[in-house]
Amino acid sequence: MPGFTIIPFEERFAADFKRLNVEWLQMYFSVEPHDEVVLSDPQGQILAPDGYIFLAQTGDDIVGTCALLNAGQGRFEIAKMAVTPRHKGHGIGRQLLDAAIAQFWNLGGRELFLESNSRMTPAIRLYESSGFVQMTRPEPSHYKRSDVYMEYRGSRHS
Repeated sequence: MPGFTIIPFEERFAADFKRLNVEWLQMYFSVEPHDEVVLSDPQGQILAPDGYIFLAQTGDDIVGTCALLNAGQGRFEIAKMAVTPRHKGHGIGRQLLDAAIAQFWNLGGRELFLESNSRMTPAIRLYESSGFVQMTRPEPSHYKRSDVYMEYRGSRHS
């Protein structure tokens, strides 16, 4: 397995960002209207409102992604996390998640959350090992597939 690096999003990687997420969504669920809007316009939907997108790159290939969405008032959401199937199990998801958590702290965020699905056991284990805990959802989800809501309870140095 060649090494990988975590890099910030650049517009030239917009198709990779969408490809990785659509690949993951179609494998487990379906692409919902909200997904299509965000994935088709990462600049306007994620970056312009002070969000971030991290990418995992190996050689010339983008093999993973994770976004940090600004939900307003110091709240941020981890979303659009995907690693291409042939690169799973090599720590890429953890490195992407760690990059998003570090950015949350750099921004002085007050709350970090994510939504998932109970069928995604490996992902939920990753989130829990990184300091997320399952909580009661404070508001309706914009994802039909979401039945898990988690908030970050880790420390700045978790």
